[in-house]
Amino acid sequence: MDQESICQLIPHRPPMLLIDRVIACDDQSIHAEKSFRPDEFFFQGHYPDFPLVPGVILCECAAQAAAVLLAQRATNVAGVPVLTRMNDVRFKRMVRPGDRLEVHVELTENMRNAFFLQAVGRVEQQVAFRLSLACTIASPAAEQTL
Repeated sequence: MDQESICQLIPHRPPMLLIDRVIACDDQSIHAEKSFRPDEFFFQGHYPDFPLVPGVILCECAAQAAAVLLAQRATNVAGVPVLTRMNDVRFKRMVRPGDRLEVHVELTENMRNAFFLQAVGRVEQQVAFRLSLACTIASPAAEQTL
């Protein structure tokens, strides 16, 4: 799945679309990729002399992969996948310009409109981060408190 197909499933758009492609996706898991170009907007200030992908951007990559997974599952449900919680976030490896991040997200539990997932990001087969996250499907018609 390329970025055009991803944009049909989730509302994110460049420069905040942080998934380049989906390699595989089924009802329970997704495998996605993001290659970090040296001209990414966040490298301008994080850090100019030693550019690193901010941890929050890595978490957002996982959240967007989760959103694609949930959107694929919920083709008959109107709404937008929204992140509601992140737990147990661990950063294990720096991610730098030129790195290709592979994100694996697995749905571990689904209770009504609450989805609980585990994510792992790897660069060159080394774990860069791990986290648990929760999402819901928010109705685009009404503002909601999460």
